[in-house]
Amino acid sequence: MQRRTVLSIAAAVPVAALAAPGTAQAAGYAGAGVTTIDLPAGWQPEGIAIGSRPYAYFGSRADGAIYRASLRTGVGKVFSPGPGTPSLGLKLDDRDRLFVSGGTGGDARVLDARSGAVLRSYRLAASGAFINDVVLTGDGAWFTDSFNPVLYRLAFGRRGSLPAEATPLALTGIPFTSGGVNTNGLTLTPDGRALLVIHSPSGVLYRVNTRTGAATAVDLAGETLVNGDGLLLEGRTLYAVQNRLNQVAAVRLSHDGTSGRVLTRVTDPAFDVPATVAAFGNRLWLPNARFTTPPTPETTYAAVSIKKP
Repeated sequence: MQRRTVLSIAAAVPVAALAAPGTAQAAGYAGAGVTTIDLPAGWQPEGIAIGSRPYAYFGSRADGAIYRASLRTGVGKVFSPGPGTPSLGLKLDDRDRLFVSGGTGGDARVLDARSGAVLRSYRLAASGAFINDVVLTGDGAWFTDSFNPVLYRLAFGRRGSLPAEATPLALTGIPFTSGGVNTNGLTLTPDGRALLVIHSPSGVLYRVNTRTGAATAVDLAGETLVNGDGLLLEGRTLYAVQNRLNQVAAVRLSHDGTSGRVLTRVTDPAFDVPATVAAFGNRLWLPNARFTTPPTPETTYAAVSIKKP
């Protein structure tokens, strides 16, 4: 018996793999393994990263530690201790580096994905910031600040070397209000020429010019992605997590990311306010952030998976 529920369905569209750093190609992976991963009690997950191997990394909002688990067995352990501030958005690159968004810590750091050692830390904002998500491009990493109209970029040097500091890019064209999350999930356009960022309160998806910071709304034919959180792009298919609605929207984008249409919205009984999404093989993995459940040291958390819609 299938447990997921399709809220609206359009014609099936093949999903092409996006050849970008950290994308899980999983050649020959047939989906064997677990479909749920239990995380440590009190973990408070938010971000997830999966690379080309069957392992997932989860950040803790509680203390910033990173948990690494096998997608085949579900067995995991604390992979890297936290700095005492949150670890939110995560991404892996093809050099075995894990990029971590520091939330209210106003920072970012890069870990060795094999040893857990901190390769470099960055102070992005002195105070009043919420560094929420991260996306990797061929030549750098970009971070959102949900409290302020700015993106931060780590511009890689030769052979992907890490820079000494991050560069801010002021955003225009996106409404920001104080006291809450504004911009949230971040990814590339299908052609790789711009960024896409979701404005959580309105559900508007924006295309951002990486040279000027100018943002324009993506035409979704009247649809919105309210409570939009993590974003995942595969080919021209965008998966957008709508956290408190307990659903994932699949959106077919134009090549340049200026327009798109919602193909389907999927929910599942196992969803408990999922925050973001990563893929491996034919499955999507989502950590249940449980934002509506008061956190305690004993509160249970898990990551769940569904087949790609």
